[in-house]
Amino acid sequence: MKGKEITFLIIALVLGAVVGGLVGELIGSFLPDGAVKTLFERSLNIGFKPITLELYAISFTIGLLVKINFVSILFVILVVIYFRWWFL
Repeated sequence: MKGKEITFLIIALVLGAVVGGLVGELIGSFLPDGAVKTLFERSLNIGFKPITLELYAISFTIGLLVKINFVSILFVILVVIYFRWWFL
């Protein structure tokens, strides 16, 4: 793989996860209460919340939190399938 293909894959995976999460939340907001709404709206948070270290003149904040739902996983799988079809 070339460097540009790897960069494209990483950007596409991140965008697929973000767009999938937004689409899942949007679809879930219109569904009536039930199992399907729970499937679309429930998400898994992976990572840690921001930690702030405040010194006198400088403040450092470090944090990473990834929010994954059902549709974001589907979008990531579709990106991988597309990438394999297009580049192999």
